[in-house]
Amino acid sequence: MAAGERQCRDYLERHRIPELLHRLGALLLYHRPERPREFLIQALERVKAGKRAEEEYPYLMDEANLAAMFQLLDVVGQGHITAAQYREALKTLGLSTEDLQFGDDANITLDVFKEEV
Repeated sequence: MAAGERQCRDYLERHRIPELLHRLGALLLYHRPERPREFLIQALERVKAGKRAEEEYPYLMDEANLAAMFQLLDVVGQGHITAAQYREALKTLGLSTEDLQFGDDANITLDVFKEEV
């Protein structure tokens, strides 16, 4: 890989641009607004305000969606899922699994799932 290309990739990763674009794309496809450009501008403004703690960060899913997803993963109703199931759920949502602090033997409860996702 050329040095210039590596610098570009490092820049994008350092500023988490791929994750931002993925999240914006997911929001756009989920909501399917009539005016997509205005919607994206508003979403970016909410991200900016959320980082300053002036407004809530724009989320794709609410707590009811997360609870439903958790129930789909916890098919036998144990009240927890495995770390492997949790990682797969994050991947399905397009979220990073790199910074996870859970070991392979960890049990993830609904409360932890909601908070982390």
